[in-house]
Amino acid sequence: MAYKLLALNIDGTILKPNGRLQKETKEAVEFVKQKGVYVTLLTSRDLLSARKIAKALKLDTAIIAFQGAMIGKSVDEKIYEALIPEERTFNIVHVLENYACNIRLMYERYSLANRKKVKKQLVAKTVLSSGDPFFYPTQFVDSLSDVLRDEPLAVPKIDVYFASEEEQKEAVAVLHEAFPTIDVITQPNGKIEIVAKGVSKLAGLKRLGQSLHVSLKDMVVIGDGLDDIPAIEAAGLGVAMGNASNEVKKAADWVTRSNEQLGVAYMVKEHFRKQQRPEFLHMLKMKQ
Repeated sequence: MAYKLLALNIDGTILKPNGRLQKETKEAVEFVKQKGVYVTLLTSRDLLSARKIAKALKLDTAIIAFQGAMIGKSVDEKIYEALIPEERTFNIVHVLENYACNIRLMYERYSLANRKKVKKQLVAKTVLSSGDPFFYPTQFVDSLSDVLRDEPLAVPKIDVYFASEEEQKEAVAVLHEAFPTIDVITQPNGKIEIVAKGVSKLAGLKRLGQSLHVSLKDMVVIGDGLDDIPAIEAAGLGVAMGNASNEVKKAADWVTRSNEQLGVAYMVKEHFRKQQRPEFLHMLKMKQ
């Protein structure tokens, strides 16, 4: 099988636990590119910090960011965008401010967050999830709803970190009931991500594939998170990282090594080393 597209999750997949990008991973991506394979990033991160990772990998391709709410090479060169409208963003924030949680409005060039204190480890995760603050700055305010009342904002994604599991479950139930036009993605460690209805990594992958005329069966997806499962299941070859949960591994066709053990580089070596460039395969068919 000659695959045409490779989609890579970022955190927990191509990055080590300490956030570093390994030399072997860069070499593996370059190796796949030389095979004529389109390589993209498939992430919940914002487009700016994902673009920084792409630059380190020497990728000039469209990126699927914000859980699929934004696809493009940059914020100025977008293929697709799905925003939560201004009024709905305000109403969601107004509901969430009744709970002990950190709320982060993920805009295309920056994030806007409240100063609500929750567990220390959750605050740390909030900071780490934002990417490089130089590329994607965060502004903290006392009341998000007060700011939005004066300066309305439509956003691709809202990240929320809860102080307790009970409050998280209650808030998710309220959001589902009050806002049928959004999707809520539950993540580990008390985090949820709110996007417009129909937004997902898989939907983003389909949209990018349509623009490139590449079907899902011609794609390889490598990931480690629960939000990667639909894309892993739908791809021609779905790969789970060794550090992924059992649920992700069960959904995959193949399980590679962990991100600490060069999982992406190992998978590429095993599955792409015999694949030839499409031009070469076409030439062989012509000779036959």
